[in-house]
Amino acid sequence: MKKTLLLLACVGILGKAAAQTPAPLTFTRADTLRGALTSLRTCYDLHYYHLDVKLDPARKYISGSNLFRFTATEDFNWLQFDLFANLAVDKVLYKGKSVPFTREANAVFVTFPQPIRKGTQDEFTVQYSGNPTEAKRAPWDGGLVYSQDKQGKPWVVSACQGIGASIWWPTKDHQADEVDSMLISVTVPKGLQDVSNGRLRKTTKLKGGDTRFDWFVASPINNYCVALNVGDYQHFGDTYQGENGKLTLDYWVLPENVEKAKKQFTANVEPMLKSMEHWFGPYPFYQDGYKLIESPHLGMEHQSAVAYGNSFGNGYRGRDLSGTGWGSKWDFIIIHESGHEWFGNNITSKDLADMWVHESFTNYSESLFVESQFGKQAGQEYVHGTRLGITNDGPIIGEFNLNNKGSGDMYPKGGNLLNMTRTIINDDEKWRQILRGLNKTFYHQTVDGTQVIDYISQQSGQDFTKIYAQYLRHPNIPTLEVRFENGEALGRWVADVPGFSMPVRVRQKGGEYRFVTPTTAFKPLGIAGLTKDNLEVDTFNYYIGVLVD
Repeated sequence: MKKTLLLLACVGILGKAAAQTPAPLTFTRADTLRGALTSLRTCYDLHYYHLDVKLDPARKYISGSNLFRFTATEDFNWLQFDLFANLAVDKVLYKGKSVPFTREANAVFVTFPQPIRKGTQDEFTVQYSGNPTEAKRAPWDGGLVYSQDKQGKPWVVSACQGIGASIWWPTKDHQADEVDSMLISVTVPKGLQDVSNGRLRKTTKLKGGDTRFDWFVASPINNYCVALNVGDYQHFGDTYQGENGKLTLDYWVLPENVEKAKKQFTANVEPMLKSMEHWFGPYPFYQDGYKLIESPHLGMEHQSAVAYGNSFGNGYRGRDLSGTGWGSKWDFIIIHESGHEWFGNNITSKDLADMWVHESFTNYSESLFVESQFGKQAGQEYVHGTRLGITNDGPIIGEFNLNNKGSGDMYPKGGNLLNMTRTIINDDEKWRQILRGLNKTFYHQTVDGTQVIDYISQQSGQDFTKIYAQYLRHPNIPTLEVRFENGEALGRWVADVPGFSMPVRVRQKGGEYRFVTPTTAFKPLGIAGLTKDNLEVDTFNYYIGVLVD
C-alpha cells in the first residue's frame, strides 16, 4: 500500500526535519566545577556585589576588586567562587586580612580562619588583575571586545553569555544565585565613558585624568548580564508611559551615529515596549530604567543596558530570518534582545541547560511583536517562517550541572512549540494571561524549566508535560500517522515519549478545523467523511510530521 508523507516544516524535504545523530558529548572536570551546584557554592546565598575595576584599553588590562556580601545557608569554612585561570587572584580579604585560597581550572577555593555559622551575614573581597580573554566573534564567544571608533578612540565592551562572567570578573558563576542589587564602578581613561547596568549614581574625576563611573543596579541581576561599555559615547533620552508609570529610556551611541540612532530607536523602542507589556506584563526593571547602548558586536540582552550593534537598520543584519518579509519591517536586535528583559533577565533559568526558557520565549516574542504591528495572521506567518532555521540536530535541553546548553533549535523550534501551545489552548486571552502570569509569578526569580511547563499546564487546564518533553528532549518531531479502514480515518502519534498525546486540528478541505486528540495507539479521529484526498492537518500552526497510509 502506498504511503504519503506530508512534512510540516517549511522546507519540503524529509532530511531537514528528520533527527540527526548528535555527536557524543564529553565533559571535563572544569565543566563540572563551573556547572555544578556543590555545597561549596550553595553554602552561601549572595545578596550584593560591588565590582570596582579599572580598565586600561591600551594594555587590554583590567584590575580591581569585587566584594561578595552573603548569608550563610549552613555552617562552613570553605567556599568556591569563579575566575578564569588567565586572571590573577591577587588577594582574598576577610575582615581586613588576607585568607588562603587554592585554584583549580577556573574555580577558586577560599578557606576562612573560623567557621561561618548558618544565618550569618558576612562578606569577603577578591582583588584581581590581568588580561581578560578577548572575544574574537562576540557575542557568540565570550570575553571583552576591543575595538575603535572612527576617531581611533578605544571602544571596549563585555559579552560573556554561556561561557560566564568569570571570564572577566570574580563571581559565583552560576545562574541559580543572583544578587539582589549591585554597584558597578568602572574607571576609564580621560575622554572615555563607561555605561553599565542600572542608573548612574556618580561620576568622579580622579588624579591623573581617569574618570570613575558608579552605576547602581536596584534589581536582582544574573551575572552574565553585568556589562561594561567603554567609549566616547553621546547620550540622548526619552520616557515611556507604561503600565507601571513613567519609564526612562536612555540611549548611548557613538557621536557619528546620533541622528541615525534617534530615528531607528524612536521607530522601534516604544512599539516594542507596548507589545511586550501587553503580552508579558510590565517592564520588569522600572527602577533601573531601559537603555540601548551601541556596541561593536551584534547585540546582547544585558539587563537594563541592552547592547545594540545592528547598524541602525531593520531585520537581522538586513535579513529576514523568517523568509516571509515580515522580519524586514523592524529592527531584530532591538526587539529580540529587549524581549530578554522578560525572559532571561526577569525570569532566569537556574541552569544553562534550561536556556530554552530564555531563547524560546524571546524568539516567540518576535512573532507577538509582528502580530501587534501587523495583525495575528502576520505573526503566525512569521513564526511559521522561522522553521527555516530548525535543524533537529539534538535535544533543546542541555546536560545539567555541566554548564551545557542544548541545540540552537531552542530559538525557532522553541518559538514554534509556544505557538502550538497557544493553538492547543485555543483561547488567546487565556494564553496572554499565562504569559503575563509567568512574569508575575516568577518575578525577579531563577527557575528551572519544569516550573515553567507546570505553570502553563496548571493555568491552561491541559497537561503539556509530554508535549514539551518530546520537543525539548528529543530531536525528532512527532508524526501523526493516519490510515483508513472501512471508510473511517484512524490516527495515532509516533513519538519518542511513552504515552505521548497531543490535541491537533484536522478538517476536510475547505471545512472548519476540529480538535482531535490521538494517542500512540490507533483510534478513530471521529470526523465523518474524511478521505485521503480531503484530509487536511493544520501543519501551519503545528510543527509535526503527517503520514497518510
